[in-house]
This record gives sequence, structure tokens and C-alpha cells, in this order.
Amino acid sequence: MSITQRILDFFKKKSQIIEEVENQAKTKQEKMGKMTARQRIESLLDKDTFHEYDLFVEHKAEDFGMDKKFLPGDGVITGTGKILGFPVCIYAQDFTVAGGSLGLAHARKITKIMDHALNLGIPLIGINDSGGARIQEGVNSLAGYGEIFFRNTRASGVIPQISVILGPCAGGAVYSPALTDFVFVVNKISKMFITGPEVIKTVLGEEISMEDLGGARVQAEISGNAHFYADTEFECFEQIKKLVTFIPWNNRKKADTFPIKPPKSIKTISTIMPKDNTEPYDVRDIIKAIADDSDFFEIQQFWADNIVIGFLRIQGETIGVVANQPMVLAGVLDVDSSDKAARFIRFCDSFNIPLLTLVDLPGYLPGIDQEHSGVIRHGAKILYAYSEATVLKITVIMRKAYGGGYIAMCSRHLGADFVFAWPMAEIAVMGPEGAANIIFKKEIEGAENPDEMRKLKVQEYTEKFANPYKAASAGYVDAVINPEETREYIIHALQIGINKQVENPKRKHGIPPF
Repeated sequence: MSITQRILDFFKKKSQIIEEVENQAKTKQEKMGKMTARQRIESLLDKDTFHEYDLFVEHKAEDFGMDKKFLPGDGVITGTGKILGFPVCIYAQDFTVAGGSLGLAHARKITKIMDHALNLGIPLIGINDSGGARIQEGVNSLAGYGEIFFRNTRASGVIPQISVILGPCAGGAVYSPALTDFVFVVNKISKMFITGPEVIKTVLGEEISMEDLGGARVQAEISGNAHFYADTEFECFEQIKKLVTFIPWNNRKKADTFPIKPPKSIKTISTIMPKDNTEPYDVRDIIKAIADDSDFFEIQQFWADNIVIGFLRIQGETIGVVANQPMVLAGVLDVDSSDKAARFIRFCDSFNIPLLTLVDLPGYLPGIDQEHSGVIRHGAKILYAYSEATVLKITVIMRKAYGGGYIAMCSRHLGADFVFAWPMAEIAVMGPEGAANIIFKKEIEGAENPDEMRKLKVQEYTEKFANPYKAASAGYVDAVINPEETREYIIHALQIGINKQVENPKRKHGIPPF
């Protein structure tokens, strides 16, 4: 038998072993209500587009009997493919092979496909399902994690990075998803935490379930680590497919343009907005009233929901929207909403996605809890993100824009290119009631009818300051527009500003208030 034939027979035998292991894996995963790593890749990618690499990579560990263990693919599948025609690099950890544990060879398969994505300028998708570092490989496992984190950071802002948590993701493993742009979780399947329930029980004497510690709902609603939540793996993959259509391949491109579709929402802005300026409304209805096909793809829907972020299209072009949500805490900015908005603003700026800001807030949330939680530091993040952003920035002041909130929500003073206001907008240091109580305190207290005097002074302050015309007269608002003209003005701004080019001062990088 020739050497060539012996080599072919050797790899044929390896392939048969891998196939047998994967068949066993399918049974194990199905019992847990999960797909296998290969099924996940095939379900997410377009049919027959996946090309696998490094199938025959093996670990070189020798201690604790590892030299006698063959781990198919070393517990991770890597390759390239397409999603709705968009090229991607992808890897999926295989929990059925040594618990998907990360050793040096496993890590190097991942870093190789990460390097590939960066060099080719295409998105990277990582499907995480791993018990963590491979203990038998000692410090080599930790080295593997470090090399992954390093590449996550190098690729940040250059190519989109997407993490999908479809099993455990514990200890050091959680920091790779945290360094990526979007994290997807699935109910009753995803688990993310630094220390597991056993450690917490040992150290603190507290019993807690894995689900309550770091399940999908916890990450989507409480910690804010997850950007998208789904009930099934299939629903999660549909979310990823939709996301990919809104974002560009890399930071040198723009997102693809889609056919123009008028809004289909039966609600117009005039029917959405309450006649009473103090009544709440759902800002998502406003977004859908101006979006192509009324299609709004919301991000981090369940966390810090006093602010709304996500993607829409106007005239077929992807737009990132940041909007105060009057239905929750009157749309105030606080610690979490500032973080949420700032991160999204920086993503849009990195990937050439114009920003639309819809403003309706009374300012930053006051209170001892917020002060002690660092609202000054966190609140400064949104100021920094807007000021640093060089993409086209369009702002619409709908109702309230008071105090620091007015400045923070992409005012002219933070570099907004276009600022429009509706006639009912109130732009001032504070609300007319509070301002009148301070400015006209003596006159109100000395009046025969203090309540009537207060009403008169509130009206006087409103007429002089708390309206859009005062700001417009100073050039801080470009135009006071009819609410129903909002989409038309946004379209014009996009057409005029499509080729905007701004260079920030030369520097290594800025120092945000992390």
C-alpha cells in the first residue's frame, strides 16, 4: 500500500469516528432540547454554503491521560458561509466533545477564524456552548482565552462581532461575548456567569439556581449583557439573519440599500401624540410611523427601557435610532440608559450608520441611588459618544428637552448636523412649573391668589423660554416643523448629508468615562 493510500485511509477512519461521535452527540443534545453544533451552523447559514476548516486539528496535551483521548474537532467547528447572501466567518463550540472545553488547539481554531474574518473584512459569529477552560491543559487554556480576547478587541469597530449563547458560558469565557457587538440568548438554554452556583454556595452559603444566576432573562432584563432574547434557537437564528441585513460587512463599507417602502402603520404621528403634553405614549409607534414598511428592529428591548435603540430604514437606508421612552420613567436618562445609548451610538459611528435621535425627556434621573451608582460618570458616556461620532446626526425634539437632558440627546452643541423641533416642544433649563416657582417665588408668595399668580408666571415662562422658537432664534434648532413632516425632513437630511466627511483631531484614542 502506498504512503498516499495509507494517509487517505487514516483520515477516512478519523472521519468515520467523527461522524459516529456526532451521531451520538445529536442524541445527547436532543435530550437537552438543544441542536448540535453542526445543526446550529446549518440552520443559521444559507443552504450548502458552509465550508468547514481544521476538522482534523487535535490537541497536544499529554497529562492526566489526555494523550490517549481523541476529541473530534477538539470540541469546536469553524468555517465560512453565507447568511441571506452575506458572507460570514463562524465557529460553534461542541458541548458533546469534552463539554466544549477550551484547550489550546480549540482556542487556536477560533483565533484562526477570527483572523480570517478580520483579514477578509466580514462579520464574525461565535456560538458559545462550553463548560469553560479545559482543566487538564492548565495555563494553556488561559492563554487560549487571552488570545481570543485580544482579537475581539483588535476587531472591535472594524468588523461586526456577534455572540450567540446556546449553553453554558462561564468563568473567563464570558468576556469574549462581552467584548463583541451583539449578544443573543435563548430562554432556558443560555447561561452566563463568572462563578457558578456551587462556588457561591461554598463561599457565601447561598443557594441559587443557574437560571436565576445567569439565565437568558437575567442577561436580557437585569444585567443588560444580552442584546436579543428568544424563546427558541430557531427564533434566535431568525433574529441574527435580520440583524445582518441592517449592518455593513466592515467599517469601510455602508449597509446595503433595500427597496424603498412607505410606512404601513395606520397610526400617524398626530394620532399617536396625546393632546396633553404630560401624558405618556409609546415612542416605538413614532418610530414605526416614519420607518420604511413601519419595520423597527429593536435592540436591548427588555433592559433600560426608558430609552429605545435599534435599526430602521428610511428610503432604503439603514438608520440607527436613539429615542427617549415617555412610557417608562418619563424617558429620563439614568445610569443604565446612558450606557445602553452610548454603546449603540459608538457602534453606529464605527460602521457608518447615520443616527436619528428622538427627544422627549425631563432630564437626568435625580436621587441618592443614581448619584451613588455614578450617574455623573455614566451620564457622561452619552455626551462623549455623541460628541465623538462623525456620522450624520439628525435630531428631532418632540416634546420636553430640559436641562442636561437637552444637551445630552444629540443637541446642536454636541455636533448634530440637523436639529428639528415640533411646535409643542419645550426647550429650557427645567420645566415651566419648577422654573416659575424659583424665578417668581416672591411674587407668587406675595400675591393675593398664589395659585392664580403661579399659573400666570408658568404661562409667562413658557411663552418666553419653554418653546422651540427661542432655541430656533438662536440657531440651535434649524426648523420648527409639523410632526407629520418629520419623515420628509429626515429624508432630505439624509440626501443632503450622505457624503458627510469629518476627521477628528489626530490622536491614538480618546479616554471615555468608562
